[in-house]
Amino acid sequence: MLIHPEINPVALQLGPLAVHWYGLTYLAAFGLFVWLGRLRLHHPPFASMSGPQAWRKQDVEDILFLGVMGVVLGGRLGYCLFYKPLYYAAHPLEIFAVWQGGMSFHGGMLGVIVAMLWFAHSRGRHWLQVADFVAPCVPTGLAAGRLGNFINGELWGRVASPDLPWGMVFRGAGDLPRHPSQIYQFLLEGLLLFVLLWLYARKPRARGRVAAMFLLGYGLFRFIAEFFREPDAHLGLLSLGMSMGQWLCLPMILGGLGLWWWAGTQPQDPVK
Repeated sequence: MLIHPEINPVALQLGPLAVHWYGLTYLAAFGLFVWLGRLRLHHPPFASMSGPQAWRKQDVEDILFLGVMGVVLGGRLGYCLFYKPLYYAAHPLEIFAVWQGGMSFHGGMLGVIVAMLWFAHSRGRHWLQVADFVAPCVPTGLAAGRLGNFINGELWGRVASPDLPWGMVFRGAGDLPRHPSQIYQFLLEGLLLFVLLWLYARKPRARGRVAAMFLLGYGLFRFIAEFFREPDAHLGLLSLGMSMGQWLCLPMILGGLGLWWWAGTQPQDPVK
């Protein structure tokens, strides 16, 4: 049985300025996105595009800016709607109290979709082309976020067998060993999903299929990881013994399957 290390949430103190580990994981996520996005410019079909439809380094930075806005706004609104709708309906001003915590990945994903739609419209591109570009660059950012969760000792796992060699006691979660579900998610929906998506996206695919594989892959991996993650205390397990996270993953899995099939039936535009 392991004890979660008591890590100071402040990574660096520069006078009155405190740099938190969680902030550094976000910075790492943004940096990885820009780096991977520039590598994506050399993948098909983007490397072959020319003229007004050609992708450039500035596009990567613009998508990142819009994506960050989508993550913050969508993540906060998604948390309020999916996890505590009655509370925030009674206290609407607290929706803006982001410093109190409370973000939803699924809400953030919806916010990113809106951001991609806006970017695609402003650049005259098909939004699924934009989604295909972005999808393989996202999992490393998710991995960085899960490391931040682990460092902060939050979003811990369910109680584990005392015989589990990596069972861990988290501060504030009692004295029983638990699954370090943040690490499970780091490995599954972070590193493994990145490797699979990156390899899949390096070859020409029907437009929309890379994005479909992201939806399907994340949905499946998150659904599996939720079996080891402690459900939200105020919600517990819902119908069929599934957590809210698992219920929110089902539309992703079905949507990914549907999009992958639909993409294969559509005529592909010639590369310009």
